[in-house]
Amino acid sequence: MSGVNRRTVIKSAAVAAAATSFTWPLSRPAAAATGTDTATELHWLEGTPDAHPGTTWGVPWARGTHRTGQPLRLTTADGTDVPVQSWPTAYWPDGSVKWTAHAIAPDAPRADRYLLGTGTPAAPEHRVTVRRAKGGVEVSTGVLTARFAEKGADTVVRSLRRGGVEVARDGRLVALRQGSVRDGADVEAFAGRVEKVEVEQDGPVRAVVRVEGRHRHDKRGWLPFVLRFAFSAGAESFRLVHTFVWDGEQEPGRDQGDFLRGLGVRFTVPLRDQAYDRHIRFADSGGGLFAEAVQGITGLRRDPGAAVRAAQIAGEKLPDPATWDTRVASRLAYIPQWGDYTLSQPTADGYQIRKRTKPGHGWIPAAAGQRAAGFGYVGGAGGGLAFGVRDFWQRHPTQLDVRGAATSAAEVTLWLYSPEAQPLDLRFYHDGLGQDTYDKQSDGGLEITYEDYEPGFGTPYGIARTSELTFWAVEKTPDAPRLAAFAKAVATPPQLAATPQRLHAAGVFGDWAPVDRSTKARTVIEDHLDDLFAYYRDQREERRWYGFLDYGDVQHTYDDDRHVWRYDVGGFAWDNSELGTDLWLWYHFLRTGSAEVFRFAEAMTRHTGEVDVYHLGKWAGLGTRHGVQHYADSAKQVRISTAANRRFFYYLTGDERTGDLLRELADVELTFLAVDPQRKVRTDGYTPGDRHALSVGFGTDWGGISAAWLTEWERRGPGAEKARTKLVNSLRTIAAQPNGFFTGAGLLDADTGRFAPTTSTAVNVSHLSAVFGLVETNSEIVSLLGEQEPEFRTAWLNYARNYNGTDAQKRQLTGSTWKSALPAAHSRITAYAAHHQDDPALASRAWKEFFTGADTYFPSNDWTRVTVPTPQVLRTTREIPWVSTNSSAQWALAAIQNLALIGDEIPS
Repeated sequence: MSGVNRRTVIKSAAVAAAATSFTWPLSRPAAAATGTDTATELHWLEGTPDAHPGTTWGVPWARGTHRTGQPLRLTTADGTDVPVQSWPTAYWPDGSVKWTAHAIAPDAPRADRYLLGTGTPAAPEHRVTVRRAKGGVEVSTGVLTARFAEKGADTVVRSLRRGGVEVARDGRLVALRQGSVRDGADVEAFAGRVEKVEVEQDGPVRAVVRVEGRHRHDKRGWLPFVLRFAFSAGAESFRLVHTFVWDGEQEPGRDQGDFLRGLGVRFTVPLRDQAYDRHIRFADSGGGLFAEAVQGITGLRRDPGAAVRAAQIAGEKLPDPATWDTRVASRLAYIPQWGDYTLSQPTADGYQIRKRTKPGHGWIPAAAGQRAAGFGYVGGAGGGLAFGVRDFWQRHPTQLDVRGAATSAAEVTLWLYSPEAQPLDLRFYHDGLGQDTYDKQSDGGLEITYEDYEPGFGTPYGIARTSELTFWAVEKTPDAPRLAAFAKAVATPPQLAATPQRLHAAGVFGDWAPVDRSTKARTVIEDHLDDLFAYYRDQREERRWYGFLDYGDVQHTYDDDRHVWRYDVGGFAWDNSELGTDLWLWYHFLRTGSAEVFRFAEAMTRHTGEVDVYHLGKWAGLGTRHGVQHYADSAKQVRISTAANRRFFYYLTGDERTGDLLRELADVELTFLAVDPQRKVRTDGYTPGDRHALSVGFGTDWGGISAAWLTEWERRGPGAEKARTKLVNSLRTIAAQPNGFFTGAGLLDADTGRFAPTTSTAVNVSHLSAVFGLVETNSEIVSLLGEQEPEFRTAWLNYARNYNGTDAQKRQLTGSTWKSALPAAHSRITAYAAHHQDDPALASRAWKEFFTGADTYFPSNDWTRVTVPTPQVLRTTREIPWVSTNSSAQWALAAIQNLALIGDEIPS
């Protein structure tokens, strides 16, 4: 196929692209199913759980093997039927199903392994049902019934009932606003106002209710929210995914503004038992429990009796006081009732539990520890509410409150942002430093701190944060092992997954393969891939990369003089997905199946998809380049918000919130009307304004846009047909450019997806073009559409083969030459060309680029962690001083893809 590497072939693509329209059915009848008789094996990532509130997961299918509407049956490995709910989440171009999502309930038969195959699914013993009525939506799991409020209410959940007993009521949101960062400033309480209630799933195994609204105080609305409540058949629990979007105002240099003082979810819990039969529980992340009664009868001067004391310690209903020692029973009125409890986690390194009898009286320290599990309980022999916040200590400052447990109803608040912490201050961190022109910003700030500053761009307006909460409505106080199992399920929600071999066999996510240590050369690379992940995992703990907004991200560049990451130096601080960090972690999970890699990548997706991206305002759909604050840099780009980074988590779990993020990007090209990524370096006079002629680069820009179009199309979303049309038009018109991908950029019609033709043979090549997901997305696009769009396939192979080529090869193809920066990173596109053109010499060149490029981690790097002792540093530090996250992500992706494409040709 060497003949394809000629400009004449590229130019011939213009003929195919000349037509102004084309027809291609959105969904063709699927081919006859094959291979579905072989069941897919599923396993729990962290081993068989003791408890879970219901779980969802995703499974991919090879093209043409699974038909729409084909039922799927789940069994344990020994053949026991497991009730399962299944739904498609993506389709192949031929209309066959590409991905399915699945749900099982907490009472599903417990097993280490499950098998998913064709067949009629078993029906659940207790079907979850949804009833829509004028007064609101009601969901019943067969054990728990939740009644939701209607539009306009300040209460989200009217009641939670177990059987005929109301366990909780008035589930609501609370946000505390402080108008100044000065101590003693007035605090306003905002209540979550319901604006929309929608049923997304209605059983039989899983039901999902989506609630939208905004927090309100007087006439002001603040902090829009989206809530998803997931219920499972037969469950006494439900899961809440809580998202809020920041729409407050804070101006640099001013103390006045909108400062978040607290954000939480609150329920009222009726209490019917005697005070000595009411109990409070909190969990430590190490598995321990703080367990006390509201009115304790242990440790008294007089003994009520061993059986009575044992019953209270166990959380069981106490015998009639008439059976106690009368010296205790007659003096119950003199034993304090502790009605208020608080667990506060202000940092990742410490929490405190304190209690008081009631308002107006002093707090008493009750316990303390390092990291709380974010789980608690209040209730008694007549029932109670268990509750938990995931990533509790990791997202400090957080807090759990129980108030009024000595009265007829306790109030429970799960604080996602603790009201006892300093108010959340999102003001930009410096005054601009005189950077009032593009020249000062580009030749000044970028040159010294690597920060791309621009006045007014460092705003948090429109960023979001998603949290996960779980609640159990129990009939009595659970015993310690059961509560510990609940707490573990909150901290690490049990997750089912297919094996790397099964995921790979489906042909999803482009170029990767399961771990292979069949040769010494492969083993060296595999070991370094494991070492690299382990280093970042350990650095997160050592450097405390935790916090309300920060958790999930890593940092960009190391300062080996201070022995810290450059957390305070412009563009060297938080990574914000720069150069494919998210992609690296997800591909590392796909091929290893490692639970700890999954959890690391999951936390990153929750962060980078929310905090690093705008969801409101003029930049909605764009992300922010790396910096000291996640939203601080003035580079607002689709390369950060790209759907390529989120698709993994969505398809592997079926997570609806991530699905929202993907749908937000369906028309992301329109953001180029709001901000031009090249505005500071333009010399051609272009300014955005014409939706039919948007200046879009073929690399970082189109790479993100095409990933969004591809995802919307394969999900068959509301804009699927439009997305498919724009995607195919863009493929054809990129291929039709005089120098294909080497043309670098063009004018995009946002309505059609076509790039305007040009006669210019100029070459515009950036070292960043292919390192933000373009390689991975194009691999999928070519595999899906390459036969229908051979000119695009040729254009991409030309780029892949020649980016790292010799000057003579570059001139022969394009008439120009360029500097091939990041040669080791780009070795994977050389490998792509070698694989698809069956070229051993090119494969050899790819490995040479990988091993000897200036950006490689081979062969001379010493992977030993160097210990830096105190007092040179704050804490004893273990560092690999040459590691940088840009290089880590790109080296790892190159290693993964080279092993998959040309691993058999790796030099020994």
